[in-house]
Amino acid sequence: MSFKFENSRGRRREPMSEINVTPFVDVMLVLLIIFMVTAPMLTAGVAVNLPQSSANYLPDDKEPLTLTINAKGDTFIQETAIPFNQLVPKILAMSKNRTDTRIYVRGDKDIEYGRVMEVMGLLARAGFTKVALISDPPRGRR
Repeated sequence: MSFKFENSRGRRREPMSEINVTPFVDVMLVLLIIFMVTAPMLTAGVAVNLPQSSANYLPDDKEPLTLTINAKGDTFIQETAIPFNQLVPKILAMSKNRTDTRIYVRGDKDIEYGRVMEVMGLLARAGFTKVALISDPPRGRR
């Protein structure tokens, strides 16, 4: 069954339909809220107590690999626990044998400094040149 309307000149035309965008806007706002709530949780990684530093941030050109050393001395690549003797092969595999990959080292502030330097030396011997230490900014600067 179709409805036809006549205008003042006697021509027949079909009714003009309009798209109701209200449900679309409602869904988009709900998705926005969900992503705003979950996004900070996705970047947490392995929990470590980072030392504070007033150094400037490094510019990001592409996604770096993050190597974490927790308070017990365990090592992680991104969020996966990796034994110390397998760090270099795993990082080389993840970086597709590119030694110009940026690697961020996150070391718990309660770990002995020698352990962090041992990891940094291991990466330097493997040929990685873009290795940086990560710290938290001072409490007042955040």
